[in-house]
Amino acid sequence: MDLKSTNASPVLTDPAPINKSRLGIHSSLLPFSQSGASFSSGLLMTPRKKPGKLDDVRSNGWLDAMISSSPPSKKMLKDFNVEVASNDSDIAYNSWMVKHPSALNSFEQIISRARNKKVVMFLDYDGTLSPIVDDPDRAFMSDEMRSTVRNLAKHIPTAIISGRSRDKVYELVGLTELFYAGSHGMDIMCPVRGAESVDPSSCIKTTDHQPAREFLPMIDEVFRTLVENTKDVKGAKVEHHKFCASVHYRNVDEKNWPTIAQCVHDVLDGYPRLRLTHGRKVLEVRPVINWNKGKAVEFLLDSLGLSSSDDVIPVYIGDDKTDEDAFKVLREGYQGYGILVSSVPKETKALFSLKDPSEVKQFLQCLVRWKGQNELLL
Repeated sequence: MDLKSTNASPVLTDPAPINKSRLGIHSSLLPFSQSGASFSSGLLMTPRKKPGKLDDVRSNGWLDAMISSSPPSKKMLKDFNVEVASNDSDIAYNSWMVKHPSALNSFEQIISRARNKKVVMFLDYDGTLSPIVDDPDRAFMSDEMRSTVRNLAKHIPTAIISGRSRDKVYELVGLTELFYAGSHGMDIMCPVRGAESVDPSSCIKTTDHQPAREFLPMIDEVFRTLVENTKDVKGAKVEHHKFCASVHYRNVDEKNWPTIAQCVHDVLDGYPRLRLTHGRKVLEVRPVINWNKGKAVEFLLDSLGLSSSDDVIPVYIGDDKTDEDAFKVLREGYQGYGILVSSVPKETKALFSLKDPSEVKQFLQCLVRWKGQNELLL
């Protein structure tokens, strides 16, 4: 199955303003400085320097966004003068579940619309197929989960859409039957026909869709600068995801979170064509182009010849802010189902929810059994 080629050029967009929802969740598109040199073939290396005034990351909302996307201890909230909600967490979660019911409990409702239609599955990786762990290099999916995803792909076109580099998420999943979209959908490859019998490396060499290719030199440079500028912050880890760079602060002492934010702020100050997004205890630097996980879903559906079909039910399961772009596309454009993986209330465009990767596995297994039974009846 070959991906359709596209000549569409990426569209540069301005970042959205900060929006604080009623649950305290900020927009994933946060402000950055418009000063500094523009992208050219002769890039200037940002020199290593001590972080600037920590007031920068407080005044522009970065620190608030880090806290809201990565729930910290009560002590940290007090230290940073952030108000702590007094609502009981169980009551809040149960109330939230009324609006976003369990996809397991709602399985019959979901498949009732899927009968006689083409189901397409989109899955995030971290926090969805694998648990969130302190070391991102050890975020392994279980053998049972891998077997479940493999069986799913036998019945349903399945894609992994991750913030990780495409090659890294492929290495972690190790299934050649799938579509892979890395770097938040900026690096896409299709499965090889007869993939079960081919050398996995051949899957990596298939044709790519890379709408941010021109940013590769810039991301390389920013990655090196971030590594240098954060090397003295204990616990900080910088990852290169090919079309984006991630700064993890999960293992950084809470009192040093402002320092990490300021380091990233100071680097981005010289790159107006890059923007910051937030994930679970991670700051991600990405190109400012009109491309995200939602665009990747649209591209893959088009590649499957299903973008204009009334007989398709796309399902997307993810746990992070960057998955909201895909939830929005499914909800507004394709009448599909977004499923948020979360054990706490979050502002989301997903229709349903699952608590953790173990429930994701159960849901996928239910889907496999349902598809298998239907195919036996045909």
